[in-house]
This record gives sequence, structure tokens and C-alpha cells, in this order.
Amino acid sequence: MDLQIEGVHTDVTPPWRADIEARVADLHPGHDITHVRVRLTEHDHRNPDDSHSVLIVVQIPGHTITAEKQQGTFEEAIHGTFDAVAVELEKIREKRASHDVDVNAPPERGIVTKLFPPEDFGFIALEDGTEVYFHRNAVRDAVFEQMDGMEVSLNIEPGEKGPQATVVQPLPPEAYYVDKRSAA
Repeated sequence: MDLQIEGVHTDVTPPWRADIEARVADLHPGHDITHVRVRLTEHDHRNPDDSHSVLIVVQIPGHTITAEKQQGTFEEAIHGTFDAVAVELEKIREKRASHDVDVNAPPERGIVTKLFPPEDFGFIALEDGTEVYFHRNAVRDAVFEQMDGMEVSLNIEPGEKGPQATVVQPLPPEAYYVDKRSAA
């Protein structure tokens, strides 16, 4: 499991780092968590009650969980944000326990046919004509606003309103090799 802790406009103190590492351990990362990124940001607000924010991004196969809280102190923000992440993780784990979810299913292929940047979502057409919803947070290795018409690979799971993509990545470009000796 990969853990990244960073500070923006602040240095991450050893006590905060220790608290974050302990809270990550409480999330049971060995089970399904592959990556955790924690960003502490000190804002220059006039209101000191929300001048410290903590953003946490947790990746598990098929899901990216994001939570952010702003509080008066980093300790409060760390506590509140990890509580929110724990709740979301528990929901996903309960859903997986009640369903057979194949997280190792091979990715599908499709083309981004509709993109709505202001609303942070779009649709991908599969080869069989099925339209699959995707959110900006599912995109990996691409700029969301530049994806219209892009050929992508995607992992799909059932959503509340139909199939939705949990991970969307551009397909690697095909490599074309030219034998210069035969061209002469």
C-alpha cells in the first residue's frame, strides 16, 4: 500500500504524521486499499474556524474515495475526514460482501461520446452500443476536458441508474514500426 502525506502552506508535523499513519492502519489497508494520499492545507481565511483542511483520497480496486473537511485545527480536520472515509469504505465493503463483484474482470473498451465538463461527467459508448456513465473522478492518465472522442479502457459495475465506469483510462497508442531498409 502506498501512503503519501503532503502539506500545502504548512509543514506536516511528526504528531500529525503519526496520527495519520495510525488512522490509515485502522482502515485495514492490507485488505483492499492500494493507495492513500493525505493533503493538509492551511488557508488564509478571515474565519479561523475553517482555516485548516484535510483532503484524503483512498483507492481500492474499482473505487476512489475522496473526502475533505475544513476545521479550526488540523487535528479536528484529520479526525473528521478519516471518519468520513471510514464510513464510505464500510459502505463499499458491505456492498461487496453482499454481491459477487469481480474486481479482476478484464477492462472493457469504448469511445467517449458525450462529455459534460461543467457537470464533471460523461458517457462512453461500448462496441455493443451500451452507454456507460463515468465521473471525472474515475479518469486516470488523461485530462477530463480533452477526452471527447477518445478511445478508452474502462472497468464497469452496476450503478443506481445503470452501468457506470469506475476506472477510465486512455488506450495506449498503437506502436507502428517501419523497417527503413525496405523503404529504400
